[in-house]
Amino acid sequence: MLKPYATQPEDSRGRAYPEAMSTFRSPFQRDRDRIIHSSAFRRLKHKTQVFIEHEGDYYRTRLTHSIEVAQVARTLAAALGLNTDLAEAIALAHDLGHPPFGHTGEDALCALMAPYGGFDHNAQALRIVTRLERHYADFDGLNLTWETLEGIAKHNGPVTDAGGHPLKGEVLPYALAECNAGFDLELSGYASAEAQVAAIADDIAYNHHDLHDGLRSGLFTEDDLMELPITGPAFAEVDKRYPGLEPMRRRHEALRRVFGVMVEDVLLVAGTRLGPADLHSAQDIRDLGLTIIRFSDRLFRELKVIRHFLFTRMYRAPSVIEMRSKVTAMVEDLFPLFMARPDLLPPEWRLDMDIAKDETALARIVADYVAGMTDRFAIQEHARLLGAPDR
Repeated sequence: MLKPYATQPEDSRGRAYPEAMSTFRSPFQRDRDRIIHSSAFRRLKHKTQVFIEHEGDYYRTRLTHSIEVAQVARTLAAALGLNTDLAEAIALAHDLGHPPFGHTGEDALCALMAPYGGFDHNAQALRIVTRLERHYADFDGLNLTWETLEGIAKHNGPVTDAGGHPLKGEVLPYALAECNAGFDLELSGYASAEAQVAAIADDIAYNHHDLHDGLRSGLFTEDDLMELPITGPAFAEVDKRYPGLEPMRRRHEALRRVFGVMVEDVLLVAGTRLGPADLHSAQDIRDLGLTIIRFSDRLFRELKVIRHFLFTRMYRAPSVIEMRSKVTAMVEDLFPLFMARPDLLPPEWRLDMDIAKDETALARIVADYVAGMTDRFAIQEHARLLGAPDR
């Protein structure tokens, strides 16, 4: 049974292109299924998190990360009496807009696209699900419900102030502005509880798996984690309960406890906040004017310590920095090449070029193409068109 403040399927604000209701799926189940079957979702298999996709078979990719986020989101939503299907759909879609090479690729595209309206992976995810997926006869995109689109746009909180001015950056990313112009997502407000669940599930998943991937990579050791909050007590608990446990099992047992600490903290905070609140609809959650699904202040402070550790020991490790430099150069080479030689794009993309009115329109098409590349395809295309990088 859903709580009164959960998003009710029958109360959905609908789709940009009206469709008949499915006889056996709710609107949000339908959204989830369309996301899973999209080309962009499949490409996440070969897009990186921290390590470049080909560096190891055990490191997380955007696809495995998205699946883990969706699992956490469903768990949290079910425990809180929220709509699990909507939370799952938003979680599965939240990283669709990431370019190749993770945040490194995004930083490069942001700089390249600065003269043309900027680049933002959340906005690009909306562009994908409203325009770039072209499989259906009646519309471009996936024609997702308003609630799912709102969650993609605002799962991290409001995007603009009440006057429509961006809260981050000088201008609203063009992909977000275009989507919002056609289907008002109320960017100055907070999103549903389900969208907030998807956002915190993202934090839980990457806090957990970045520790795991960092250990596997050898950039730090379990002894290092014994000195940190949350992870230190988790390893100590495992050592007390299972003295002499073999290293891989010890690591797994400790990190699953870290995972559990984060989930239980979110549920405790949400229960404390939701319980006494006078909430009768999903809109009441939005109207609270704050994020209600969040970590406690204490755990948030402890997680900041862990994130600082990961930043210095993992994200800025010399080997990672070296690879960041190489892949940044690839993006910086490919983008201007396609701008100067759009004839090098695949035929289906050249059709869009034919209707590009100016350099800005051309740049946005090139950005769509480059952002859609997987790590391996970007590397292959760079080698094919420009040769192996010498930087």
